[in-house]
Formats: sequence, structure tokens, C-alpha cells
Amino acid sequence: MIDVNHQINAVRRRVGSRVLEAGEARTITISQAYDAELDDVWDACTNAERIPRWFLPVSGDLRLGGRYQFEGNAGGTIERCDPPKSFAATWEYGGEISWIEVRLTPESDGRTRFELEHIAHVDDTRWAEFGPGAVGIGWDMGLVGLALHFSGKPDAAAEGAAWTVSEEGKTFVTLSSEAWRDASIEAGTDEAEAKAAGDRCTAAYTASPEE
Repeated sequence: MIDVNHQINAVRRRVGSRVLEAGEARTITISQAYDAELDDVWDACTNAERIPRWFLPVSGDLRLGGRYQFEGNAGGTIERCDPPKSFAATWEYGGEISWIEVRLTPESDGRTRFELEHIAHVDDTRWAEFGPGAVGIGWDMGLVGLALHFSGKPDAAAEGAAWTVSEEGKTFVTLSSEAWRDASIEAGTDEAEAKAAGDRCTAAYTASPEE
């Protein structure tokens, strides 16, 4: 369905931090360039009829100040919108609030770079247990859906969901987890601690339902 190694290597991943009013927050940033014009990528990310083709069914009011809800996942409020370059929203799930910022940048070869930053207050204990892969792997899989969408797959979301539980999908998850481990080490995390957290994260994502 997709070249696993190519997709892993096509994505840039970064771990960092930001200071918010409520204190210091952890950040993960993920990006990939797609063979599509800026306006097309913006439409794919903001059009309620198009988003479900590569991500999840969405409901709500997709405009500045509006509330949105992804089926079976997060919802939130759109806090900033600067078409066709960027938008920001709260990301509310499981009683917790974090934030996402999406930025689109045209590249010289006619492609467009999609970049998403996820900002969250994560306590040291939870971070030490699973590291950035806990969130990063999920976004990696989202970028797979977007890659399939721009390659012309009519139902990229359904194909991607089935693929993630296949053996090839589990290989992708493992490589994604390792890439987030490396990004964590690059950000200053102790190598042994980052590896242990990455191993636990990989196990959590690839465990069979009965395990």
C-alpha cells in the first residue's frame, strides 16, 4: 500500500518545549512535503467533506471560533485561522486540553510542506513512561493518510485504518516509534531513558487486542 521506509524518511520530527501562560509545555512537530499546491493542501485540511477521506469523520463549525469534533477522537475550538497558511485549535480528549498548530509552506518545486505542532502539558512521569511517540505515532499515521490522499486513493482513511493493524502497518509503527525516540534523544533526553520509553510505546501500539 505504501513504501514504509520511504514514508518514514519523508517525515521530519522534532521534540521541544514552549512556555505558555499555564507554564512550560512539551511539543512535538511533524512535517512532510506533498506533491500538491498550497490551496489544495489547505482545502484537504479544512474542508469538512474532504477531511474524512484521509483522517476521520468530522462534525461542527470549521471556522474561526467554531467547535469541531472528530468521530471517536478529539474535539476543540478553532482559535486562529490564516488561510491558506495556518490555523490553530484546542485539542480536547479524555478530559485534557492540548493545542495543535498547522502551518503550510509552499516549496520551490511546486510542492507544499504540511507541518503540525502538538503542544501539551505532560507531567514528567507520563513522559518518562512513553515519550513523544505516544502522540507522535498517531500523527505519523495521519500523515500516511494524507500521503495516500494526494496519491489519488479515493478512500485513504479506510485503507490506512486497515493497514495500520497489518504486519506492514506494525512495522511502520515500530519505525515511527524509533524515529520519535531518536528525536527525543536529539532534544536532550537520556539515551537509555528514551529507548526504554520508546520500547514501551511500541509495545502499546502493536499489542494484539487480547494481550
